[in-house]
Amino acid sequence: MLNGKKIIVVIPAYNAAKTIEDTYHTIPLGFVDEIILVDDFSNDATFEIAKDNLLIKNCIKLDKNVGYGGNQKKCYQMALALKADIILMLHGDYQYDPRLIPAMVSMIAYDVYDVVLGSRIIGNRTIVGKMPRYKYVSNRILTAFQNLMLNTKLSEYHTGLRAYKSSCLEAIPFEKNSDNFIFDNQILLQLINKKFHIGEVSCPIKYFNEASSISFKNSLVYGIGILRITFTYLMHRWGVRKEKIFS
Repeated sequence: MLNGKKIIVVIPAYNAAKTIEDTYHTIPLGFVDEIILVDDFSNDATFEIAKDNLLIKNCIKLDKNVGYGGNQKKCYQMALALKADIILMLHGDYQYDPRLIPAMVSMIAYDVYDVVLGSRIIGNRTIVGKMPRYKYVSNRILTAFQNLMLNTKLSEYHTGLRAYKSSCLEAIPFEKNSDNFIFDNQILLQLINKKFHIGEVSCPIKYFNEASSISFKNSLVYGIGILRITFTYLMHRWGVRKEKIFS
């Protein structure tokens, strides 16, 4: 615990057999009370490695693939059931640096922020980490668009390293969100709608063959989804049309 807060790391994993051990062994375990891994019906040995090699107690394999968002829903439900005070979501593909966990959870444990994002943009580390150019350009365009429309000043909305005060997740209907990649953006819009305080820390990123990544085609679909959900949220905020996910 940190400042009396129970900290749980959740790892939504899919075909992460080649990276999950590096991810796990880089986690500062002294700052973490429990780890949850949810394997989204992988085609490789992700689950067996996590359960048998790494001895992760709270480790399950879903009986069908439910998607990135659906996986996170299960992760958060399990963490809340275990009475977490702070929940940190970490990808199992070793793209994000787990050594940032102490900094991120400390900012929540001592009530500086309600939510903390690991930003790939702050510190200009995206070039060093070899983020594909189309991803970087689309990230900047979509972030600028959402900051303008939402009157916010986040450096990015698309990171996969996030820490939440559990009361934030309890206050929003995240179960109603998409089961796909747009889930991450929906949850931020829900938190912004509830006026929770969101902070950011600079997060180095690594792109390599074994790390998961959205294809160019799926990135286009994702970008269109960002535009759609932003306007949906604005319609809700302006009272034009009420949306259940922002209730």
